[in-house]
Amino acid sequence: MPGGRLTQQERQQIALGLADGLAYAEIARRLDRPTSTVTREVMRNGGPASYRADLAHRATERRTQRRRPAAPATRGPAAAPLPHGRDPEAVRAYEEVFTTVQMTNGMPQMMARVMAALMVTDSGSLTAAELARHLQVSPASISKAIAFLDGQGLVRREKGDGRRERYTVDDDIWYQAMIASARATLQVVQTAREGVAVLGPGTPAATRLENVARFMDYVAEASARAAEQAREVLHSKSVAAPAPARDA
Repeated sequence: MPGGRLTQQERQQIALGLADGLAYAEIARRLDRPTSTVTREVMRNGGPASYRADLAHRATERRTQRRRPAAPATRGPAAAPLPHGRDPEAVRAYEEVFTTVQMTNGMPQMMARVMAALMVTDSGSLTAAELARHLQVSPASISKAIAFLDGQGLVRREKGDGRRERYTVDDDIWYQAMIASARATLQVVQTAREGVAVLGPGTPAATRLENVARFMDYVAEASARAAEQAREVLHSKSVAAPAPARDA
């Protein structure tokens, strides 16, 4: 499997694959690349509807120039090793994959980056300063991302040292997010049923809305029930990791 950065020709193949409606896994298979590479490439450059090979290539060149390291200091502190003997490059790559998957599911980029940074820490907790330093962004960007994630129930604010807040992802965040999603779906149900009364029961438009309401009501109830039944899984300890899936 070829390594290194994507070439301009590969980006053109990605654009053609997207235009043909191919899945990321199929595009990756044709390029002999990991699916995660194609997913990251597309999501970094406008998403499947707006991806353009030429713009993506120029954007990558600009990012590469910005990231060129400065001359090393003569005597600087060595970077702290990661715990448990982790490979820093592997962790960084995984963090990018996690970010991309969250973006694919509709989360804005900065919010997804903050979420990924929290998820890969053993404590599940970082301050705004730590997040800004790790992601190399401004404190204002972190504040905006945290406000979004807090509103979605995906992070919890805690008091840290002095006035500093710590932002935490705990065992229950995914349960709370599922319940919040079910509640939001029930709002769609209610709105659809209001439309039935406005449009007149039995009319084609009202029938369409009633069917939507029934479907979404079933989905919301099933999601909430499944979340309740599986909640204890989030508190399991020392679960053996499954074998990694092969790219399609």
